[in-house]
Amino acid sequence: MRILIFGFLLVSLAACDVAKSVADDAARSQARKVVNATLAEKAPGVDLSPVTDCVINNASSKEILKLASMAVTGVDQDTADLILEISSRPETVRCIAQNGLPGL
Repeated sequence: MRILIFGFLLVSLAACDVAKSVADDAARSQARKVVNATLAEKAPGVDLSPVTDCVINNASSKEILKLASMAVTGVDQDTADLILEISSRPETVRCIAQNGLPGL
């Protein structure tokens, strides 16, 4: 009986991890769309996906959720301010310097 309960708990925990991972991936995807669209307004026709990746990879979970919610509520000055704040961090600057803005 204990083995059955233990097995059930393991399956339940694994399901929670999968659900959390799916939710995290969905939020990151929406946040990535918001960041990419916002950056594209500033540099139309330039592939800024490496910069977007740097911003997303250096954003906190809270910032990811905020950016993802902007996909629903709309992009505004707060969006640009948040992206600028994340972009100004030393790790993000290093990432952009190494990976972003090819061909410029």
